[in-house]
Order: sequence, then C-alpha cells, then structure tokens
Amino acid sequence: MTTSSAQSEQMTERNPWPALWALVIGFFMILVDSTIVAVANPAIMSDLQTDINSVVWVTSAYLLAYAVPLLVTGRLGDRFGPKNVYLIGLVLFTGASLWCGLSGTVTMLIVARVFQGFGAALMTPQTMAVITRTFPPDRRGTAMGLWGAVAGVATLVGPLAGGLLVDSLGWEWIFIVNVPVGVIAFVMAWRLVPALPTNSHKFDIPGVILSAAGMFFLVFGIQEGSTYDWSGLVLASIAAGLVILGVFVWYQSWNRNEPLVPLSLFSDRNFSLANLAIMSMGFAITAMVLPLMFYTQAVRGMSPTTSALLLIPMAVLT
Repeated sequence: MTTSSAQSEQMTERNPWPALWALVIGFFMILVDSTIVAVANPAIMSDLQTDINSVVWVTSAYLLAYAVPLLVTGRLGDRFGPKNVYLIGLVLFTGASLWCGLSGTVTMLIVARVFQGFGAALMTPQTMAVITRTFPPDRRGTAMGLWGAVAGVATLVGPLAGGLLVDSLGWEWIFIVNVPVGVIAFVMAWRLVPALPTNSHKFDIPGVILSAAGMFFLVFGIQEGSTYDWSGLVLASIAAGLVILGVFVWYQSWNRNEPLVPLSLFSDRNFSLANLAIMSMGFAITAMVLPLMFYTQAVRGMSPTTSALLLIPMAVLT
C-alpha cells in the first residue's frame, strides 16, 4: 500500500466530527464578527468622536482584508497543512480582537480590523478543506449542512449579542469577548483536528497584488464618493479599480501555471450561477445591515438591542 493510500485510509477510519466541531467554533466567531460590528457602529462613532465615513471603514477594512486573501489562503493550507494555517489565523484573529477592544482612536481600530480580517481569511478555507478531506463522500453533505447551519445561527447571534454587549458593557466588548472563545477554539483545534498531508503549490503573487489593488481602489472610490462630492479623485479611483480588475482577469486567462482564479471553472453553468447567487446574497445582506442600524439608532432612537431584534426574521429564514 502506498503512503498516500495509507493516509487516506487512516483519515477515513478516524471519526471526523470532533475535528469539525472544533473548527466551526472559530468559523462561528468569524461570521459573528461580520455582523456584530454593524450594531455597534453608532456607539463607536459617538465614543471615538469620528464621522460616519470613518466608522464605515471599520467594517470595510475587515471585509477587504478578509475577502481578498481568500484567493490564496486556501493554497497556504494545502502547502503548510490546514491545521497549522488555521491555528495561525486563529491566534492572529484573537489577538487582533483584543487590539480592537483596546483601541482609543478610529484609526487604530481600523488597522486592528485589517489584521483581524486577515486572520479570518487564513481560517475560513481550512474548515472547508478539512470537511472535504476527512469526510467520506456519503457523509460530506451532512457535514456541509452543519457548516451552513453555523452560518445561519451566526446571523442571529451576532446582532443580538452585539446589541446586548453595547447596551450593557460598551462597544469594546464585542471584540474582547472573542478572546476567551478564541482560546477555547485554539485548544480544541490543537487537540482534535488531524494533521493532513500537504502538497506543494505555486503562488500567484502578481494575481494577489492585482486583485487586492483593484478591490481597494474600487471600494475606496465608492465608499468615499460622498465625502469628496464625487470629484475627479473619486471617479479616478473607481476607474483605476475597474481597470486593474480587468487586468487581473486578463492575467488569470494568460497564466498557465496555477492562477488564483482558473477561469475555465466558469464554463460550468451551475458553478457560474451559484457564484452569481452567493454574490448577490452577500451584497444584499452587507448593504442592508449597515444603513439599517444607523437609521434605527440615530433616526428612530432605538437601542442597539432593539435594533438587532429587527434582524431576527432574516436570520431565521437563513
């Protein structure tokens, strides 16, 4: 029997559920942190004496630092092992959460959120890798169901926890509460997640730089449009982002080694439609929660907890 066959048989014989439960704790923290801050933004803006454009960057910085590296962090897991990369990401995420809670200025908070987002980007692909590599095909659907259910629960718990923490302890605690949870998640992952075989991969560094730069210029232009009265600077930023992303797509089609995004995948109709659907859903949820929380608290005078209760129908249906 070959070494790879022996490893595959060993992974099949091992009960994969404890490892998955250990990983979804960290995954749950990531998803909660994507929604919990929206509830706290009005309190952050008031306490740090900043404006709405600056406080929106608290969310945008996290989402950018989370989304862009996802194209390469999965390969880091293949190269250095999903368990190792997950634990590194968890340490970074937990430490950055404490940094967020101790931030005294909005600039420091935004920088800390960047590190937090990058830690989340290191963690997320590893949960999927462990599912596909430890569960046999006939049980993989059930495991993915649990993974998806965690996402649904997080959309319910995140806003409610944010509202209660902001009302009772202050906005800092929406980040500090991650620290004990992160420690528990680290111990569980260290003990329960198996060390999977690794594979060597090439890293598309130009693709990473192009995708990150394109996304940054596009998001900066759209988000700061009202601040600069949609001046030439804003339009130039949006145009630069679109051009750079266009160059990124061209480079992916030209790269014959291991591109970040193999464009041939999009020739599969189901794959393309699924990506379009998840992109539309993500855009709708992200675009809706932030202004809703500002409206309910700043205009309607609701408390953070009461505002969070308005998100329950969406979370339940999810």
